Amino acid sequence: MPAATGLLGGSLAYSGSASAADTLPEYAPVPASSIGPALNAAGYHVGRIRGNLYWVTDAYYQAMFLTTREGVVLVDAPPTIGHNLLRAIDDVTQANDMPSKVTHLVYSHSHADHIGASAILGKDVVRIGHTETRRLLLLDRDPNRPVPTETFDHRYVLKVGGERLELAHHGPNHSPDNIFVYAPAQRTLMVVDVLYPGWVPFKNLAVSQDIPAWVKAHDVAMEYPWQTLVGGHLGRLGVRADGDIQRQYMADLDAAVRNASATLDPTPYFHKYGPSGNSWAIFKTYLDAVARQAAEPVVAKYTGTLAAADVFTVDNAFALLESQRIDGGLLGPFGVHP
Repeated sequence: MPAATGLLGGSLAYSGSASAADTLPEYAPVPASSIGPALNAAGYHVGRIRGNLYWVTDAYYQAMFLTTREGVVLVDAPPTIGHNLLRAIDDVTQANDMPSKVTHLVYSHSHADHIGASAILGKDVVRIGHTETRRLLLLDRDPNRPVPTETFDHRYVLKVGGERLELAHHGPNHSPDNIFVYAPAQRTLMVVDVLYPGWVPFKNLAVSQDIPAWVKAHDVAMEYPWQTLVGGHLGRLGVRADGDIQRQYMADLDAAVRNASATLDPTPYFHKYGPSGNSWAIFKTYLDAVARQAAEPVVAKYTGTLAAADVFTVDNAFALLESQRIDGGLLGPFGVHP
C-alpha cells in the first residue's frame, strides 16, 4: 500500500475503485525474499551500494547515481520516481558533503518509463546515450526526454570527479539501444529490463523487441564480474544468484514451450474454426492453449520462489512461443504444407 500510494500521488480515492477491486483476480503472495526495503514517507528509498555509488527506488522503478567532487552522475530518470530523484540525491550529498548538482545523466535506453523525468534536470546536464537512443528520441520528439548530447556506438568510459562508469552496447536486446552500465570500483552492473531480481520477467518477456537477443543478454550480463545488480525495476537490488535463477526460469520455459508445441493436438482448433474460415480464431485459440500448457509446470515450480510467477508466465510463454515460430522456424501445424 505505501508503494501504491506514492505512485498515485498520495491518493487512492478514485471513483469506483472499490467495486473494481472486488472483481480483480487473486494471485499468489509475493515471497518475502522478493520485497525490497521499506519506502520513506515521500515514497522512495535511497541507499548506498558501495563507496560513492547509490540507488533509489519507489518499488516500481530504479535509478542509480554516483556522487563525486565535481557533481552527480545519474543513470536513468524514471518518471514514477520523478522529483524524488532530486530529494534522494539531496539526502545523500548533504550527508557525504558532496555537490548535489546533477552534471551528467546516462540513458540506459530511450523508453519513456525509464528516462521520462529527464527534463526535470534542466538544460545544463550532459546527457549520454547510445547513437540509436539519439535517433529514437529525435523521432519521438518528447520534451520530457531531451536527446543525448554525447553518443557512442560500442563503448564509452565516463570519468567524473575520480569516479568511473563503463558503458557498453552489446547489440539489441530489450530494445535496439539498451546498454550495460558497469561501475568497476563498486562491482555493480546496471542493465535495465533484462534481469528482474526476485521476480519473473515483465509481461511478454519484458515486451522485448528482439527475444533471441534478449535471452542472450542474460549470458552477457553474467559475464560481467558484478556483485550487485541494478535491474531498473521493482524494489530490491540483485545478487548473482538472481541471474542464475532467471536463466534457469528461461531454460525451463523454453523446454516447456517446445514440449507443448510438440504435444498439443491442433485438430480441434482447425475443426472448430476452419469451416467458417476464421483463420485468426484458429491461431489464437491454438497458440493460447500452447502457452497455457507450457506455463503450467513453470508456474508450479517457481510460485513461492519468484514473485508473480502466476501473473506473467503465460504471457511470457506466449512471447517465447512466437519467437520460436518466427525467429526459430518451429512452425508446428503452420509449417510447410505436405
